[in-house]
Amino acid sequence: MTEDNKIGYAVLGLGVGKSHVESALGCEKCRLVAVCDIKAEKVKSVTDQHPEVTGYTDFEDLIRDERVDIISVCLPSAMHADYAIRAMEAGKHVLIEKPMDITCEAIDRIERARIKTGKKVGGIYQNRNNAVMKPLKEAVDSGKLGKIFLGTFAVKWLREPSYFEGEHSWHGTWAMDGGGSLINQAVHTLDIMQWIMGKPVTVSSVMSVNNHSIESEDLTASVFTFENGATATFLSTTCCYPGLSTDIQVYGTDGSVEIDGDKLKLWKIKGEDERDEEDMLDRYGRGNRIAAAYQPGMKYGHITQVEDMIDAVIEDRDPQIMPKEAKKAVKLIESVYLSARTGETVKIDW
Repeated sequence: MTEDNKIGYAVLGLGVGKSHVESALGCEKCRLVAVCDIKAEKVKSVTDQHPEVTGYTDFEDLIRDERVDIISVCLPSAMHADYAIRAMEAGKHVLIEKPMDITCEAIDRIERARIKTGKKVGGIYQNRNNAVMKPLKEAVDSGKLGKIFLGTFAVKWLREPSYFEGEHSWHGTWAMDGGGSLINQAVHTLDIMQWIMGKPVTVSSVMSVNNHSIESEDLTASVFTFENGATATFLSTTCCYPGLSTDIQVYGTDGSVEIDGDKLKLWKIKGEDERDEEDMLDRYGRGNRIAAAYQPGMKYGHITQVEDMIDAVIEDRDPQIMPKEAKKAVKLIESVYLSARTGETVKIDW
């Protein structure tokens, strides 16, 4: 805790970790007390702007800082488990960037450490908190869409060659990134798929490299079947010029919903009149920023999960995304890659 009895927050890794820095700075219940990165210039870029923040280039110095209660772990994906466990063993709670790690086995190690140390562990899937996801989730769970029979999900992005070069050369590697377009770019949407549609039971996939000099894939295409009888297609790629949509489309016998990223594109539900549909499109059709204008105090992005993690510590409750929940998307990723490598339909072993 800090001297003014606020939660002491720290961020490890200042790539995507910059979003965690900004989120912690915007939280009233915590103080950003420290950042850590092996590159001194990245640390300096934060401490120059915020002199009250202590900068470290050595992780051991960070975990010895008694002011630190929570550490956001924002390192290359395959390093998440090792550093999160070391932080927990040093008495710190941890919030871990997506994916929680690149294998289910590594996430299991995090879960065992969580139980052993009694520390809080949260995972990052902030897209669940996009404004439009709440009404979609409620429509599916309440049965308003009828029997869900089809989902189509597609992440059609672009990554330039520089994304895989220099300090980012771990991107697109099996050892550190765990894969390519699926595990890095599309993991959020894969999480949304299983969160909305239920438990997948089989998957049949292909993958390929089309426009990058990387060892992993820049395209996957999959067909999932679900325990409830539904089917979904899932596409991930980083080759679509100039960078296109993130399609989240769910179809039931009584309704259809289509979303691009955080923007509602179609809302058609049996029994609702045109004014209901127009109201939904007006509220959610222009993304989080406009939706927030209809809901004073609504937040979106990383800050939703940083604040949730802080509240979990203060209130002594579980954070929004626990290791077992974060593991679900990684289980699906492992199954997709196995199917693509073997050419066989894979039964997903839960």
